[in-house]
Amino acid sequence: MTDLVKRLVPDELWTLFRRVVQPTQVIRPQGGGRQRAGDRECLAAIIFVATSGCTWRQLPPVFGPAWPTVYRRFAQWSRERVWARLHRLVLDELGARGELDWSRCAIDSVSVRAVKGLLTGPNPTDRGKAGSKIHLITDRNGVPLSLGISGANMHDSQGLEPLVRGIPPIRSRRGPRRRRPAKLHADKGYDYDHLRRWLRKRGILHRIARKGIESSQRLGRHRWVVERTVSWLAGCRRLHRRYEREAEHFLAFVGIAAALICQRRLIE
Repeated sequence: MTDLVKRLVPDELWTLFRRVVQPTQVIRPQGGGRQRAGDRECLAAIIFVATSGCTWRQLPPVFGPAWPTVYRRFAQWSRERVWARLHRLVLDELGARGELDWSRCAIDSVSVRAVKGLLTGPNPTDRGKAGSKIHLITDRNGVPLSLGISGANMHDSQGLEPLVRGIPPIRSRRGPRRRRPAKLHADKGYDYDHLRRWLRKRGILHRIARKGIESSQRLGRHRWVVERTVSWLAGCRRLHRRYEREAEHFLAFVGIAAALICQRRLIE
């Protein structure tokens, strides 16, 4: 195993991944055949594609498996929602250590250009060019708790309820699992009374900026953490522009970036 594979997939991440994906043994009664490519090498190659932004065909041969093998493994794991389960597993580890702060969570979104595929739409902030939007909720420290994608023409306010519902039940250091923040901060794009009522009904305090009333100068006092997480997601260069035709593949890269952010927090 090369040093690059160990650097991209450290032992801590590999241990967590093995809890999500069990080893696959290919038994051929007739014997012979080519040996199945290792999961760790394929995972390292997928992370390399996600972080470097290269195409599948540009994948260097240093990892071992050929690019069609890596792509098939990526597509298979995306169908099986491996990346979402890995993200949730890392969140559970952080929650069990008491490193998730539910006191102030923040919600936001970011748009990226898209070449083609489902869940794309004209971006009103980019001269109507096709794009997709990434929605996310983070805890007080900027750890991504819930993620989603949509067309770029979807209003931010429409993503609040699915994102809040999408927060998985996460382990706590003491007591039952938790999935609701104590307070949710949002910008003026979420300034709607029905969203405030919906949050109050679920026992979530809201701090949503009001249009025409509050100045924009202090809106980032508590929301800057989600802006920082958006910049962390941009460290996954595959998310700078959407090239994936399949929406689940684009969501998979978002899940990989979120899992890597949480995993770095875990080993700090």
